[in-house]
Amino acid sequence: MSDLKLDGPEDAEAVNALRMGVLRLSRRLRHLGGDRTLGLAELSALGTLARCGPLAPGELARKEHVQPPSMTRIITLLQERGLIELTPHPDDRRQKLVAVTDEAEEVLEASRSRRNAWLAELAAAGLDEEEWAALRAAAPVLHKLAHL
Repeated sequence: MSDLKLDGPEDAEAVNALRMGVLRLSRRLRHLGGDRTLGLAELSALGTLARCGPLAPGELARKEHVQPPSMTRIITLLQERGLIELTPHPDDRRQKLVAVTDEAEEVLEASRSRRNAWLAELAAAGLDEEEWAALRAAAPVLHKLAHL
């Protein structure tokens, strides 16, 4: 546990600026999305499965912070699109595991490539070396903050 205290006016200002910057950048990145027929919830679930490997639906719902009935709808849609496959759970015959297909990997890679290219172009056009160095140094910290 950290002993960091963020209670001064400068801290409040920095937190607000960070929140606004992350939200605006995230919104712009979302609009670059790949497959326009998939919603953010579906793309997020695919990304989680690609990173974590096959998961039971309940575990995927927990990781995605959605209720099980919502995840059931997401899984059904993704399965109909051929982006996931269900396989028997190795330890519990009552359950299935959800895994991405090769097609889903291609959709995710295309989306990542498009967004990375846009972000690199934006940074190259609008940042100087010092600002880019600061962002490179901040990237692992932002990643950590996103996963706390």
